[in-house]
Amino acid sequence: MKRFLPSLLCIFMLIQAYGRDSQPFNDGWLFKKAEDLPKTLNEDWLPVKIPHTWNAEDMQVKKNTFYAGEAYYRKTYTPDPSLGDKRVFLRFEGVAAVAEVYINGVFAGNHKGGYSAFVIEMTKLLRYGQENEILVKVDNNSRPDVIPVNHTLFGVYGGIYRPMELIVTEKLNITVTDYASPGIYISQKNVSDKSAEISVKIKLENKNHDTKNVRLLTTIYEMDGKVKSKQEMPVTVLPQGRQFFVQEFALKSPHLWQGLEDPYLYKVVIQLVSDNKVIDEVIQPLGLRHFELKAGDGMYLNGKKVPMYGVCRHQDWWGTGSALTNEQHDTDLAIIKEIGATTIRFAHYQQAERIYAKCDSIGFIVWAEIPFVNRVSTRESGNARQQLTELIRQNYNHPSIYVWGLHNEVYTPYDYTVSLTTDLNDLAKTEDPDRYTVSVSGYSKVDQASNLNADIQGINHYFGWYSGEISDVEKWIKGMEKDFPGYKVIFSEYGAEANVDQQEEVVGEFGRYFSQFYPETFSTKFHEIQWGFISKHPYLLASYVWNTFDFATPVNTQGGVEARNMKGLVTFDRKIKKDPFYWYKANWSKEPVLYLTQRRAIERENEVTPVTVYSNIGVPRLFVNGLEITNFKEGTTPVHYIFNNIKLNTGENVIEAKAVKDGKEYSDKIVWNYSPDSKKAANTKQPEKKTAEHIGL
Repeated sequence: MKRFLPSLLCIFMLIQAYGRDSQPFNDGWLFKKAEDLPKTLNEDWLPVKIPHTWNAEDMQVKKNTFYAGEAYYRKTYTPDPSLGDKRVFLRFEGVAAVAEVYINGVFAGNHKGGYSAFVIEMTKLLRYGQENEILVKVDNNSRPDVIPVNHTLFGVYGGIYRPMELIVTEKLNITVTDYASPGIYISQKNVSDKSAEISVKIKLENKNHDTKNVRLLTTIYEMDGKVKSKQEMPVTVLPQGRQFFVQEFALKSPHLWQGLEDPYLYKVVIQLVSDNKVIDEVIQPLGLRHFELKAGDGMYLNGKKVPMYGVCRHQDWWGTGSALTNEQHDTDLAIIKEIGATTIRFAHYQQAERIYAKCDSIGFIVWAEIPFVNRVSTRESGNARQQLTELIRQNYNHPSIYVWGLHNEVYTPYDYTVSLTTDLNDLAKTEDPDRYTVSVSGYSKVDQASNLNADIQGINHYFGWYSGEISDVEKWIKGMEKDFPGYKVIFSEYGAEANVDQQEEVVGEFGRYFSQFYPETFSTKFHEIQWGFISKHPYLLASYVWNTFDFATPVNTQGGVEARNMKGLVTFDRKIKKDPFYWYKANWSKEPVLYLTQRRAIERENEVTPVTVYSNIGVPRLFVNGLEITNFKEGTTPVHYIFNNIKLNTGENVIEAKAVKDGKEYSDKIVWNYSPDSKKAANTKQPEKKTAEHIGL
């Protein structure tokens, strides 16, 4: 990948020189929360830089106290007089959740939906050579006609929370306003290591008064900058409507995109040439691959079976909300790569463009979806179709995406929901017939009518958390194998909350949902048991841990912490990787792992206790206060070692694990403090108060 970036930078510089000019438009904005702008227009405004959200704090610290409503962004812009014969656009990557844009007081356009990009053309509204005012009204109130229709599963952070661009093109261009897509659609078929058939579909738009004859030049580059293939064709572009032009390529001996193993990317450069001058240029990635999910077996990438070790990701960070920097996005993906995941479900909405691009270059296999979640209003159908169209067109060319997610846990009213989910599947197949579609049910069977209209059914279920026991998952999987053979089924969510500030030495198999006590140790046991069963059943084509990171739930209290869901394997601030994180890292990653659990359960109340070690580098040696312990039993997977009946000394106890791999010694050490008084104190605790006020997330 290091060879690819410099050449990409060179091409980007060419874009600036020829025809299209794309510049960041994030500085110099003023911001004000206001329900009535005229009354507050002359009051003080707060200088902000985009990305920005007004909910970075209030949506994360106390439930039901966040500001949801209207706010305004203002900026002045003086376009050079030379732009008067060009086309000028504003491209917003994400504004939550409804936006209205005004240029010099004149309505320029709007957008409904907080997670997809949109473009506003300003060409005829600007005064060139003069100062212009750009005003953006933003509203993150829940609305029945905009998905998601509430803040229940996650909060919709208000603001212009993703970057903006100012785009200038010639009057004849590769379309900018096709649902904010690149205007380029690259499809592939009959992909093998011997050959691949590539179709590049280009949408052009001519705003001149007359027909234009130009040349369309498409070049496919290797990662080292060498030309793999090139085509040039003359085209006649009419001044009426938009026109599609297609170029077909037959590539010999292609280098395939093989996920994390070899995420090889070609670069496709599409240029419009007039009078030997490039007047527009767009660059897109090309990863040559073929996904095939085989029922009861698994995922095959280019004919090679690959494990689908999955996690889900919400985009928000503690103290930042959704207005993330590139470094924060990169940090999340680095953590996901560290754990050994091969696939990511980006839930429950379209995520930042950088995320999908980085997944292409890293090699993750991606599930992308729209925020049609949790509740049905019967007024969201148009917006659901719009957001699905945007998701697909804006991300069509990302090789990492294998499936489009249509909805998550939507059911009644029956006839409406069945009809809408059917329509969404048809829309996805019309826009992109080559990828899978998936719908998600919160029930434990695949017979819910609104969830039978996609290629794959995902099932969210939390055995042993909201009901039943942790090990009930095994009976469920076996029942599915018996009752629904031949179905493509994915375990799309499973997990348990883990508050690192709450610990308990001995935990059972019954969930803690109805309490406010969510010990990390229960979550550890949950994942040890459930992954042990999941890993042995290829009937589940993939599984996705909910969630990689703790995230905000602004209408709920979880585990004694307001506005927080703590099912993450990593804390909200990304500072602590919980014990279950290392469980999956030991099972999934190829990197050496030697890890002692319960490292935060320091104060011990039991004199005799088990010690658990995760090791993917062979049988560990365990030392307790310098004495080696040799008796252990195997746990639920080959990396799981349990040393039972370890007797602790009163006071400090040093627990150390050691193992040798390829001549290198690895070790991990924790300290526990045992006191008989701790057990006496625990026995005097009052029973926990049960409550059903919380909504399952």
